[in-house]
Amino acid sequence: METITMILVLLLAVVVSGILSRAIPIPLPRPLFQIALGAVIGLIADWRVTLDPEIFFLLFLPPLLFLDGWRIPREELFKDGKTVIELALGLVIFTVVGMGFFIHWMIPSMPLAVAFALAAVVSPTDPIAVSAIAQRVPIPKRMMHILEGESLLNDASGLVCLRFAIAAALTGAFSIQTATLNFLWVALGGIAVGVGVTWAVFRAKSWISRHFGEDGGAQILISLLIPFGSYLIAEHVHCSGILAAVAAGITMGFVEASGEIAAATRIRRATVWDTIQFTANGIIFVILGEQLPLILGGAAEIVRTTGHREVWWLAIYVAAINIGLAALRFLWVWLSFRLTLFREGQWRQRPNWRVVAAMSFAGVRGAITLAGVLTLPLAMSDGSPFPARDLAIFLAMGVIIVSLIGASIGLPLLLRGLALPPDPSHLAQEDATRIAAAEAAIAAVEQAEHAMAEGRPDADIYVAAASRIMDAYRQRIDLRRSEIDEALSRKQLEKVERELRLIALRAERAEIFRRSQNRQVGSEIARKMVREIDLLEARYAG
Repeated sequence: METITMILVLLLAVVVSGILSRAIPIPLPRPLFQIALGAVIGLIADWRVTLDPEIFFLLFLPPLLFLDGWRIPREELFKDGKTVIELALGLVIFTVVGMGFFIHWMIPSMPLAVAFALAAVVSPTDPIAVSAIAQRVPIPKRMMHILEGESLLNDASGLVCLRFAIAAALTGAFSIQTATLNFLWVALGGIAVGVGVTWAVFRAKSWISRHFGEDGGAQILISLLIPFGSYLIAEHVHCSGILAAVAAGITMGFVEASGEIAAATRIRRATVWDTIQFTANGIIFVILGEQLPLILGGAAEIVRTTGHREVWWLAIYVAAINIGLAALRFLWVWLSFRLTLFREGQWRQRPNWRVVAAMSFAGVRGAITLAGVLTLPLAMSDGSPFPARDLAIFLAMGVIIVSLIGASIGLPLLLRGLALPPDPSHLAQEDATRIAAAEAAIAAVEQAEHAMAEGRPDADIYVAAASRIMDAYRQRIDLRRSEIDEALSRKQLEKVERELRLIALRAERAEIFRRSQNRQVGSEIARKMVREIDLLEARYAG
């Protein structure tokens, strides 16, 4: 009963945090409200959330990373692929090495392997907090896409580095050659598992749906199980479950372009996943806040592991780590932008320092950092306590909070009045796709009307219904209005019209998916248009 009560209280805190973030005019991201509510719960309640690190990792990370990979605009990711890879892989390794040595130098009592582990968990960025800030301060779309792509991939690379750092701390040995080979196996194997599992599941459920019909609830449940299945299989063969979940999500975006799922299922599934994303992210930050009183209560004991007695040394360490992270990120982003300008033949042009600074401030830490640091083992192989574990958790929590506050203050100041190149307009692409979809719908209705009305005494009903629908589609193209013969039987007309509208909508969606597969329209635009059609189909099918 106590466990159920804790879960319900955490869920209530997530709901309340959403209300407070909208009600309070101060432009603070929702995670800060969730952390504060969690701290209140930790102060007034006499229980603590205790989760096994591996269970915590399994419960929260696979679905969140899977959904990020599923929904990220693929074209934008590939267009800025080089920049994203430079940030997601190069910056992570640069940060882990630089901050690992810096933390060990600053806190000699923390073993080097543990310092590298802490550097690995604070290296990934969190786009959820940046999105919350972007609701109050407009962030250019291209910058957001780069940040989303970076966070999608650096989660995996940072957590893979964490895995090697923990192994080095437990065994006391580290080989660059062995680590490189293991990294390739872990990374490539994880990607292969994620792609393979998603593709196999999609083919299997497509075959079942064609032969036995589709069960909407089962389809939604399958989508929920894919990230967990990919993660567990990858971990079982000693590959990266994180990369498997990411690869599964990206693959899901490709296989779903076939449009074989029913419209009502897609709508319900999107709602379920939105709820899971909101809940999982919120619970992670509430748990972070709930742990704060316990961690702060033991601050005096934690600070002794650093060789000091004054608690304020912990604040100095948190500030120093944040400054170090910001400096390394600023340097890497500046070099990355310079390299991009050089590749484009603009080697004399210098990056705008405000844009570079905005990219640096936008690299806030969040759910992945917390989930990663909580996976540090409780004990060594010989049963002794894992060295400096509480200190690492405290410093990681401090980095999350300070980076969130810094981004909520710094980003509005840096982006205010900043003249940026306008985002490319996709209006022509969208218009061309809408016209093509309307033309496909007209052709499908015309063909269906001939087949349905042939040889029937009431063929004029079918002709009138088809004309009404086709005129509505032609209105998209030439802005004409249609007139319907009011003398026709309204009830029968509406029945036939509903059938033809469903045929037309399915033809529209098929054309959009075809153009998406042929890369004639972006996946983000296609997803928006398909959702519009799904809603209309659900209306007429109901």
